[in-house]
Amino acid sequence: MNRKLLCGAFMASALMLSGCGGGDTLVPSTGPKKNVLFFLGDGLGITTQTAARIYSVGEDGDLAMDKLPETAFVHTYSNDAQVTDSAPSMAAYMTGVKMNNEVISMSPDTQATDAGGKPYHVNYDSTCPANNGKAVATLLEQMKSAGYGTGVVTTTRITHATPAATYSHVCHRDAENTIAAALVPGGKGYNAALGDGVDVILGGGAGYFTAKAEGGRRNDGRNLLKEFAAKNYRLAVNKAEFDKLPTDGKFKLVGLFNKDHMAYDLDRDPSREPSLAEMTGKAIDALAARNKGFFLMVEGGRIDHALHATNARRALQDTIAFDDAIKAALAKMEKVDPGLKNTLIVVTADHDHTLNLNGYARRTGKTEAGKPGILGLVKNYVNGKESTDVDGNPYTILGFGNGPRRVATRGPISDADLENRDFLQEAVIPLASETHGGGDVFLGAQGMGADTFKGVIENTDVFTLIKKSVNL
Repeated sequence: MNRKLLCGAFMASALMLSGCGGGDTLVPSTGPKKNVLFFLGDGLGITTQTAARIYSVGEDGDLAMDKLPETAFVHTYSNDAQVTDSAPSMAAYMTGVKMNNEVISMSPDTQATDAGGKPYHVNYDSTCPANNGKAVATLLEQMKSAGYGTGVVTTTRITHATPAATYSHVCHRDAENTIAAALVPGGKGYNAALGDGVDVILGGGAGYFTAKAEGGRRNDGRNLLKEFAAKNYRLAVNKAEFDKLPTDGKFKLVGLFNKDHMAYDLDRDPSREPSLAEMTGKAIDALAARNKGFFLMVEGGRIDHALHATNARRALQDTIAFDDAIKAALAKMEKVDPGLKNTLIVVTADHDHTLNLNGYARRTGKTEAGKPGILGLVKNYVNGKESTDVDGNPYTILGFGNGPRRVATRGPISDADLENRDFLQEAVIPLASETHGGGDVFLGAQGMGADTFKGVIENTDVFTLIKKSVNL
C-alpha cells in the first residue's frame, strides 16, 4: 500500500501518519475521542431484571438500566444450540460471529470437544488441535489496534467465559490457564493482537495466574502476576491495594481480588473486595486519563451463578450491584464527556435463565428486613391471603423451571425460610444445577449512536452497530 493510501487507512481508524509526505511517525488523531462502555449482566433475563427492580425499588420504581433511552430485544441462540452458554453469546457481541457452545472467539467451524465428546483441555490447559477453527478478531482487539485504551472488569474470574471472549481465542472455555497467559505481554501464549496489553484488568481468578506450588492452578510453574509487574502494570490483590492503584494513565492496572470468583455482593466484605461500581469507577478514571478514547467491558458475572443455584436473593442483589455500576459509569462519563456526545453505553445480557414469577401476587414493594417482598409467598391481590397449590400448600412468587430444589412433598414455608439468604426457590424439574433459558434479552443504550439499537436484533448485530458508532 502506498503512503497516501496508508495515511487514509489510519485516519479511518482514528489514527494518522504525521506529514503524510515526509516522516512516518504514528500520532493520535486530533478528532473526537470516542468511548464505548459495554455492560453485560451474565444471565440477566427479563424476569430477573423485573424481579430485581421490585426487590430494590418496588413495582413502580426504576433501575438505572430501565432509564436508558434506547432499547431492543436480542436473540441469543448460538451456532449449534437453541440455548447458549456464556462463551459464544458474549463472543457474538464481541466478534459479530455466532459460534458453537463453549467456544471462545473462534470461527463457527470450531469444535469444543473431540468426536468422542472429550473437551479440548486438560487441567485448564488447552489441547485444541491446530486445524480446529481459527481466531476471530474481537472488538477489544480492534479498538486496541486503532489506538484506544482498553479495560475488562468483572466479578467472576477474569479468565471466565464472558471476560475471556474479549481478549482471547480458545476452542474450550475451561482452558483458563491458557486464557490467562493470553493477557501477559511478551509471555508464552500472549495474544499479540493486544499490542502492549489490556490497560485495566479487574476481577477475580488469581489462581490461574499463579503456580500450583504457590497455591494456584498453573501447571507451567509461572507466576503471571510477577510477569505483569515487569511490564509496567501496577497490581492489587485486596481493597487497600485497590484504593492505591494509580489513575493518572501512566500505568496499566491489574487487580485480582480472589483466587476464584469474587464474593457475591450479599456476602462481600467491603474491606477486602471492591464493589463492581468501585472497580468500574477506577477503570473509567484510569482509562479517561489516557486522553485517547477507550473501550471498557464490565460484567456483573455472579448473577448467573446464583441463578444456577436457584438462590434468588443473591441473584437479585448482584443485579442491583450491576445496576449500581451502570449508574456510577453514567455519572462519571457525563463529567468526562458532557451529553455523551462521543460516548456509547450499551447494557445487555448474554442469555436468560428459567426464573419465573408465579401466581397472581398482590404488589409487595421492595424487599426489606422482615418484609421479603418479591422473595416472599404469593398472596392474593384481592384479599391478601396466601395462595395455595392443589394440596393447600403456599408457594413463593419466584420459582425456577429446573434446578436443585425439587421437593418430593410440598409443605409450609416459614418466615425464617424466606429471610434466610441461603434459601433456594423451588424448581419444577430436578437437576443438579439450573440451566440457562433461551428467551430474548433486554438491551439498553445511551449516547453516541444509541438510536441505532432498536427492534428485535441478533447478538451479532450489536457488534456491527458498536463498530459503526465509532467508525471502526
